[in-house]
Amino acid sequence: MAAPGENLRINSDRLWETLMEMAKIGPGIAGGNNRQTVTDEDGEGRHLFRKWCEEASLTMGVDQMGTMFMRREGTDPDALPVYVGSHLDTQPTGGKYDGVLGVLAGLEIVRTLNDLDIKTKHPIVVTNWTNEEGTRYAPAMLASGVFADMHKQDWAYELEDADGKKFGDELERIGWKGEETVGERKMHAFFELHIEQGPILENEGKDIGVVTHGQGLSWTQITVTGKDSHTGSTPMPMRKNAGLGMARILDLVDKIAWSQAPDAVGAAGHIDVFPNSRNVIPGKVVFTVDFRSPNLATIKDMEKQLAEGAKKICDDMGLEIEMETVGGFDPVTFDEGCVTAVRNAAERLGYSHRDLISGAGHDACWINRVAPTSMVMCPCVDGLSHNEAEDISQEWARAGTDVLFHAVVETAEIVE
Repeated sequence: MAAPGENLRINSDRLWETLMEMAKIGPGIAGGNNRQTVTDEDGEGRHLFRKWCEEASLTMGVDQMGTMFMRREGTDPDALPVYVGSHLDTQPTGGKYDGVLGVLAGLEIVRTLNDLDIKTKHPIVVTNWTNEEGTRYAPAMLASGVFADMHKQDWAYELEDADGKKFGDELERIGWKGEETVGERKMHAFFELHIEQGPILENEGKDIGVVTHGQGLSWTQITVTGKDSHTGSTPMPMRKNAGLGMARILDLVDKIAWSQAPDAVGAAGHIDVFPNSRNVIPGKVVFTVDFRSPNLATIKDMEKQLAEGAKKICDDMGLEIEMETVGGFDPVTFDEGCVTAVRNAAERLGYSHRDLISGAGHDACWINRVAPTSMVMCPCVDGLSHNEAEDISQEWARAGTDVLFHAVVETAEIVE
């Protein structure tokens, strides 16, 4: 297939204005956004996105998980569409670019094609996946997971938020529960642009990350039980300190991750301590260990080391321990053809680039199971994300969208 000419570029001012306009919906308290999934703010953002897409002559489909599919027709009615997109929902204290850039970059691709009156053989479908963040309703990447048959739709509908409101009910309440059967769409390919959410590209001065793999993830919930007792009057030899047991296990987690450097990582993010009183030795702790690696064998080895090491720590301290796998997914290897299209686009446009492994989960990780898929990443300031201070430059957004544009259009095949 013919590659687009290197002079074909998106309108970066229009893209940036669109990003800033979307950021006005669901503003945060410190410059970012709080546009959580299936809230009123999510509904408002969807309506604005729909308005822009209709102005660009796209037609809309919405599936029963609320995912929006905005279609630009191709010249071949039998050709499978090239999909491009990400998500518009945010963390409670989220930034203006995580996910949103990928959706609005897809819209900008279509706008640019319209400006230049360029036709493609394959249709192009700009996609907004529902509930990628998974904060209000866990797990993350929920709608794309149902699309790829990793989750069941009825199960997803029954998920409850902290107030006991069910996902399916809230999706219907905001008016974005579609009629289309989830997962019936067939894709020629799927591309997703995302901010890196890490520091590598900025630190190395690279414009573009060519994402070749996605890290696999393993979540193990650990409950360590000792005995509540007074911090002042309990002699040291008589203590059963669950908090100290957790501390030693977390030190082990860190050592395990370092032993699998450079790509493996590990930490605990969610930690509950009971009774969590200043003058009571913790009698119980519950925490979740997060291991990630692009290699499944490495993840399994880390899990094994954790299970054996944590049990020994607790046995030696006279503590009880329970371990439960509460989440995870296997590493992802993105499609070689799609990855090559991204790399070739960066080289054709003169952008510096490097291969990158995504440390976070994305909708593309699930869609890769049902269609050829790849990702483009652009830098973000200090690698910061899931934070209202998340920031990128207009130039980074332009470079990432230019590369996305070329990869998508080359795959969709320009009609001369």
